[in-house]
Amino acid sequence: MVLVSTVLERLGYSPDDRVVIVSCDDVGLNHSTNEAVFASLRDSAATSAAVMVPCPWARDAALRAEPGDDLGVHLTLNAEWDRYRWGPITHAPSLVDGDGGFPRTVSDVWDHADLDEVRRELRAQIERAALWGIDVSHLTSHMGSVQVRPEFFDVYLDLAIEYNVPLRLSGASSERALGFAFRERTAAAGVVFPDRLIVVPGVGSRETLTSTLPQLRPGVTELYLHPARQAADLEAFALDWRARVDDDAMLASGDLAALLTTHGIGTTSYATLRELQRAG
Repeated sequence: MVLVSTVLERLGYSPDDRVVIVSCDDVGLNHSTNEAVFASLRDSAATSAAVMVPCPWARDAALRAEPGDDLGVHLTLNAEWDRYRWGPITHAPSLVDGDGGFPRTVSDVWDHADLDEVRRELRAQIERAALWGIDVSHLTSHMGSVQVRPEFFDVYLDLAIEYNVPLRLSGASSERALGFAFRERTAAAGVVFPDRLIVVPGVGSRETLTSTLPQLRPGVTELYLHPARQAADLEAFALDWRARVDDDAMLASGDLAALLTTHGIGTTSYATLRELQRAG
């Protein structure tokens, strides 16, 4: 017997259908990421993307956005690179490390962040995206900093309720492992989210997606990539630049689209989930 996904039913699919949101993370990171992501949204299998508002190339991403582009906000409290730094867009002393940028690690955020400053900073990131003309479709969490810790998750969920947009959430197995009912709480608040998330270790999605998608269960699943075009600046700061370039190749070459077609997997977007959520 096939278990029916509530989201799948509400979207009008059959209970045994398999549907994915193909997300691109780290929009605004640099020029070559923006180049790859917007090409992927318009010319290949990507259906959604999320902007890191504090990053230096976020404004460029907003200027590239066109009506119909499904763009969320990749809520950002970390700047993980040693040679490339960015920081809060609000006055937030607890959210900066010794060199004035966001902390490099999630644990550093958890150990030192003031939750009022977190809430103010993340709300400002959403508001700035909207001010730039981005029709925010959903929220995600860069490096999971506000997604997997209860007191930070409270802020994450509150913002989704305030702006009436869906959330990226980890799956039910993560809920059990983390020990708090974040999926149950999100559903009770009327916020829509995919049934599951394909988690990729680090950056570079090809191996994980190639092995996971053929066995995908019915429902709505989010998968994510970090596409970027090969460029000197990317190579200079990103130790994982080859994986990012390969994510771009997986999208641009049609390899991911072919994989979805071969296994009878359809696509949807966060904008569609937002419509569902706002319809009540």
